[in-house]
Amino acid sequence: MSTQQWSAQAEAVRRQREQSLPLPESLGEFVRERAALMGERVAAVWFEQDRRLTYGDLHRLANRLAHSLWALGVRKGTHVAVMLGNSPAFVLSWIAIGRLGAVMVPVNTAYKEEEIRFVLADSDAQYLIVDAAFLSRVHAMGELPPLLDDSRIIVHGGSAEHTVRWEELLEQGSEDFVPVTPVARTDLLNLQYTSGTTGFPKGCMLSHDYWMIHACNSARHRRPESGGIENVLIWAPFFYMDPMWQFLMTLQLGGTAYIADRMSLSRFMDWLIDYRIHYCIFPEPALSQHPPSGRDAQVQLKYISIYGWTENARREVQRRFGVVAREGYGMTEIGTGLLVPTGATEKALLRTCGLPMVFREVQICDEQGQPVPDGEEGELCVTGRGIFWGYYKRPQANAESFRGRWFRTGDIFRRDADGFYYLVGRIKEMIKRSGENVAANEVEAVLRAMDGIEEAAVVPVPDPLRREEVKAYLKLREGLGPEDVPPQAVFEHCARHLAAFKVPRYLQYMTEDFPRTPSRKIAKKTLIAQTTDPFAGTYDRQEGKWR
Repeated sequence: MSTQQWSAQAEAVRRQREQSLPLPESLGEFVRERAALMGERVAAVWFEQDRRLTYGDLHRLANRLAHSLWALGVRKGTHVAVMLGNSPAFVLSWIAIGRLGAVMVPVNTAYKEEEIRFVLADSDAQYLIVDAAFLSRVHAMGELPPLLDDSRIIVHGGSAEHTVRWEELLEQGSEDFVPVTPVARTDLLNLQYTSGTTGFPKGCMLSHDYWMIHACNSARHRRPESGGIENVLIWAPFFYMDPMWQFLMTLQLGGTAYIADRMSLSRFMDWLIDYRIHYCIFPEPALSQHPPSGRDAQVQLKYISIYGWTENARREVQRRFGVVAREGYGMTEIGTGLLVPTGATEKALLRTCGLPMVFREVQICDEQGQPVPDGEEGELCVTGRGIFWGYYKRPQANAESFRGRWFRTGDIFRRDADGFYYLVGRIKEMIKRSGENVAANEVEAVLRAMDGIEEAAVVPVPDPLRREEVKAYLKLREGLGPEDVPPQAVFEHCARHLAAFKVPRYLQYMTEDFPRTPSRKIAKKTLIAQTTDPFAGTYDRQEGKWR
């Protein structure tokens, strides 16, 4: 029996043990328990705003806000949209809404009028908490969605002219408030809108149990042998799910969350050093943005999460910072489904997403929904306690997304003999070339492993003969141009690592950064939509010329 095989079995035993451990009943109870235990320890620091809250502050201030929201008419089941930046107001609003048994609807702060209107109407939002900086876009919608009116718009950071001010609600509420209606783990907490692959986003219905599983199990699996994690860096916008579970995980760890207003690759290394960060989601481009230097010795990282890194980058972060970069796999719909265990250090160098997390069952299925043998590819399906209920008011999407109790992720995976899972690609990002399936994910990984290439995005383009062809957008490392990383060198590199049919036919060099999602993933839909002619400015490998 191999070491990795034993590790997989040991993790399965640990999963069973941890599934028997009690979890908090609700978000409100969780914060109350943490405040009782941690008292006036600092829970969060918004370092660019010079703001901080203790565990006790979170509990007391959320109680005040919950009391005022209740007096305003918010009740259990009320849908409250929240359009706030990374500020204390976001987390306090979330806790207060959850304490009442109401439902928070996070709204992307980059949304324009039409997108805001869609989310407010689709989610049946009855109240809106909005930062004054975004209020003009709400007003620009004209007529409000049916369930909203001006008296139920709560403005954060606004002036006295606004009817309802968030700060006044916080000041006027009672710290001793006790909600009249109990909240259970099976109650709805969030309507979390996903970006989706086409059209407008869909609202994922997420319970209190979903978030408690995510918080507690993320903390249990991030306890490195080098000592406990105390300082956590959070850099993504809070309307996105990653910062929310990282925040709750930090509370469960008894640590302090250091929260940035927004991501800055240029300041990333300063943040790691200045705030003695032990844990973060580490963006791969930060490695090339900050080449090896004497400052590396000041970094105190103990555990980092990564997504889709090359093996070279995984080895580099170990060499520079003495920390293992561990992959995982998650979705808004399921939370964290897979994670590389702490002890599986050799496996962490591979592009594996790891093993099933606590409360998660996974299987890889063929098109008929039957499990496939190890080594074969198929769609990853997930089930388990606390996954999302389904998409809000989307019966057709729910029918297509579930096969019995199993949620169909839309991602192609394979599993090795040790039980570790590997992401091959997304079904909707598979390029169909002459009857062959090309996984964009695989081609991108090969491209990023080439010296000089910082990031790559691979997409299909129409082809009359082969149905689709492979096109790669390349972002080169700073200071480099196409003459430094010429097309022929890129094609030769790909040919050494990929089957011939997977080698891109077209290359396009990015002169600016990629469009991105809030989690800094490349927004391929936007990239494609912005390209009026997919062949203009590309190098055609087959014809050997620029088009």
